[in-house]
Amino acid sequence: MRILDSHLHLWDPALLPYPWLEGRLLRRFGPEDYRRAVGDTAAADPSEGPVARGAVFVQAESAEERSLDEVDFASAVALEAGIVGIVARAAVERGDAVGDELDALATRPLIVGVRRLIQDEAPGFARSEAFVAGARHVARRGLTFDACVRWHQLDEVSELAARVPELPIVLDHLGKPPLGAGPQEVEGRTRWERSLRRLATHPQVHCKLSGLPAESDADTTTDAWWHVFDVALEAFGPERLLFGGDWPVSWPYDPWELSVRTWAESRVPDALPGILAENAERFYGVSIGDSPAAP
Repeated sequence: MRILDSHLHLWDPALLPYPWLEGRLLRRFGPEDYRRAVGDTAAADPSEGPVARGAVFVQAESAEERSLDEVDFASAVALEAGIVGIVARAAVERGDAVGDELDALATRPLIVGVRRLIQDEAPGFARSEAFVAGARHVARRGLTFDACVRWHQLDEVSELAARVPELPIVLDHLGKPPLGAGPQEVEGRTRWERSLRRLATHPQVHCKLSGLPAESDADTTTDAWWHVFDVALEAFGPERLLFGGDWPVSWPYDPWELSVRTWAESRVPDALPGILAENAERFYGVSIGDSPAAP
């Protein structure tokens, strides 16, 4: 079995500031912790044999002025963690001015894409002329864009995809759909489904099966996860779905990975290798084999 985790976070608050960290997350999470977490998963079914692993590191929102330092941190631990690509922070909203930032990132060989968190920005952030201009610079450099939004912002990503069709976009965490059973959550999930299907009409857009544990509460069931997986499968097809751990934000690792694997085996067994590895390899232009240290 081959697994390329398309969404890994690592950090060390003693080296770089992360203003948002609190609680259990406010400590170092390094490659040794990650290898321990995925090792638990590999041991869950020894009959499957060894698992070849790799990961794509996704920026973890260190202080804006330390973005390049975060890339260097990830690069330094890449061999030990099995990192084969890095998605860095870039201030896409700077428009043409983001070119210098992207040029600096291009000097780091593991860079495959950029992310600019949209989820906490004001409405219209990703629709601005400056953001669209910055996105075109990202596309010209052959980079991908990770879109991290909340469900009510999905239409902004659709508009961005329409205006910059040459930009490969992947939606993080399925757009963070509402998972509860209350009337507001059910209504929100209906709106999420409609917007997700609209987003999926853009062929350059992919979707990560990631992040739902962090959006869940104690009452969230696996059935709720599988329901949104089913919606994403119908919208995007199996060839545009990527497995992502979102570790350590989504915790623990093994129940999440096993849930995604079990769902895919039950729905589209022939597509399991694609969802677990091949789709992410194709999207980011990497290979698990690029990292001899992959666990």
